[in-house]
Amino acid sequence: MAKLNRAFIVVLDGMGVGELPDAHLFGDQGANTFANCAEAVGGLNLPNLQKLGMGNIIPIKGIAPADKPLASFGKMAEKSPGKDTTTGHWEMAGIVLDHAFPVFPKFSDEIMDEFTRRTGRGYLGNLPASGTEILKELGAEHVKTGKWIVYTSGDSVFQIAAHQDVVPLDELYNACKIAREILDPYHVGRIIARPFYGEEGSYERNQGGRHDYSVPPPAKTLLDYAVDAGREVIGIGKISDIFAAHGVTQSLPTASNAEGLETTIRMAHEAPDGSLVFNNLVDTDAKYGHRNNPQGMAECLAEFDRELGKLVEALKPGDLLIISADHGNEATDVSTDHTREYVPLLAYMPGVPGVDLGTRTGFGDIAQTIAQGWGLEAQLEGESFWHQLTPNPVTAKSI
Repeated sequence: MAKLNRAFIVVLDGMGVGELPDAHLFGDQGANTFANCAEAVGGLNLPNLQKLGMGNIIPIKGIAPADKPLASFGKMAEKSPGKDTTTGHWEMAGIVLDHAFPVFPKFSDEIMDEFTRRTGRGYLGNLPASGTEILKELGAEHVKTGKWIVYTSGDSVFQIAAHQDVVPLDELYNACKIAREILDPYHVGRIIARPFYGEEGSYERNQGGRHDYSVPPPAKTLLDYAVDAGREVIGIGKISDIFAAHGVTQSLPTASNAEGLETTIRMAHEAPDGSLVFNNLVDTDAKYGHRNNPQGMAECLAEFDRELGKLVEALKPGDLLIISADHGNEATDVSTDHTREYVPLLAYMPGVPGVDLGTRTGFGDIAQTIAQGWGLEAQLEGESFWHQLTPNPVTAKSI
């Protein structure tokens, strides 16, 4: 059996492919982010994803099934009881949680009083909100008073927004660290720094200045086992934040999908043999899913597809590229929260024909597949599909 060289995991954040059987428990009946986005814009034109086999996973308007898909294809159900970024990524790395992170419609006076005392500033908000809408509502008052803008969502998050001309970034980050300490006993998944800039009526979030402060994983992940084996683990975008820097040897933060794609392609040329490159492309979720913008989501997917060919061309024999998602985020729904969905699975290796991987029962199958390909002795959740990827290598094809 062939041996795995490098592994690349690219997460199209929020791009689910249909409601899970328990979606009704989350209020997500009818969710299908990818397909519903395609319907809303009259069809998607994603030729490279089509060649890999995206249209073989589920019916998607504009993406026909490939007769001979270049990648193996399937979809994955989430075992963990959640639909948030941290839970999804941890499960891809081999950890299944037995409980969801708690969600707070607002934080208690006790929490907020302690946060105020320790940061030396008051606060505005403390309610669930869209990150762009709350700047419209409270941005001017924040600039006038210097009080933090605090908000949450359908995820387990405590988000702190501050104008860069009012609060220095270092002070914002320190406030997030304080909030992390205060909220650790409550098991809040992430504290998120949300710096912004501009004038009233045209505030813009500084995506490059965003920083997530996550709870650490409760056990060793694929990333930790890879590092223990002497391998490089390169986290692109917010990957290092999601894993609280555990198991990451090099972190390359990015401010946009365009920068994330450019960095991933560069790593395909530069990353050493045997390394893991893990990238989260957040714009589909943060810019378009949460803002109910299917047209923007479609354009974001087209941007990804245009660069995908360059990424595939840069792969070496024995490399594995996995394209998936961490949850859904219905851009066509009235809600601005994540949705409980299956996620796509495309697994491409140069010169290896695609096969149907079916419906997988957990995201951890990714971790187990990479671990088996590398011959790692690792205690991880999931079932490997490595043997299905490597039986009959053929001449490599490009897209």
